[in-house]
Amino acid sequence: MNSCLYECSVMHARFSPRPHRFLYRIFLFAIDLDELPLLHRNLALFSFGRRNLYCFRDGDYLPTGEPLHHAPLPPATSDAPLPHQAPETGNLKARVLAHLAASSPTLDLTDARVVLVTLPRVFGYLFNPVSFYFCYDRTGTPIAALSEVTNTFKEMKPYVLGPECRRQAKGNGTPEENNLSPVSFTLRTPKHFYVSPFSDVDVAFDFALRTPGKNLSVQIDDYVGTERTLTSTLAGPRSELTGARLAWFTLKYPALTLRIIALIHLHAALLWCKRVPWFAKSARSADQRALYRPHSSIVRSATTLSSAQPSEAL
Repeated sequence: MNSCLYECSVMHARFSPRPHRFLYRIFLFAIDLDELPLLHRNLALFSFGRRNLYCFRDGDYLPTGEPLHHAPLPPATSDAPLPHQAPETGNLKARVLAHLAASSPTLDLTDARVVLVTLPRVFGYLFNPVSFYFCYDRTGTPIAALSEVTNTFKEMKPYVLGPECRRQAKGNGTPEENNLSPVSFTLRTPKHFYVSPFSDVDVAFDFALRTPGKNLSVQIDDYVGTERTLTSTLAGPRSELTGARLAWFTLKYPALTLRIIALIHLHAALLWCKRVPWFAKSARSADQRALYRPHSSIVRSATTLSSAQPSEAL
């Protein structure tokens, strides 16, 4: 199977305005979306679309058929809809490929393969701060990636790293000999998303995603202008996805999604104790753009702002 597990270290380091750093261990699934029925049959602890210890549901990811909050306006010189405004339906793989094709029309996605690095529902509970999609063409060459960022309000925003973001990794030997993935995708883009109350929404995300191989290695930095204020890394070795390995990781990392959400709130409390400036979510509704499943706080703010605008004279 192409699907596997990665046992990873997650590190967050904040440089400004107060230093703060923490490290914890998790494991993630790397799921070839074509192999979901096979995983459902072969793994006692994993189900596709049914309740289990680990449950994967298509509807938990990339809801491109749903309304988009504060969708950007299409270019004045083009009648074509923006990629994320198109109603995209079908299973998850179909939605991913449609979203990538709309963002990068020159991509040849015939017989493409998609690998999703994520953590499915654990005991029915789902929370992924970020999931990564890696797309490969019919020859197995990585051609695009997508980062799906989710906050604690369950809002979701996808960031496409198309073929223009593709970089070839460097080394003295083969990628395997250098313990490197052969391709990485890099992108710096405005965030326009409320990820943390201690980071403003108008900073920039800087993505560096290596395609998963013998190791998984991704990094996301925050920039305010040219200053890097925060770095987050995720790295670890590959393990075979077997029933025995999954059972061992379950014992080693119990109730993993609950642990992740608990750590997020614990370190938020520590940052508050350090008097790191705090940003209210509803205060910057207009700057939270192109996201799915908006929280009621920004929906109300947007409605209030719209109703406060003076009516156009007849």
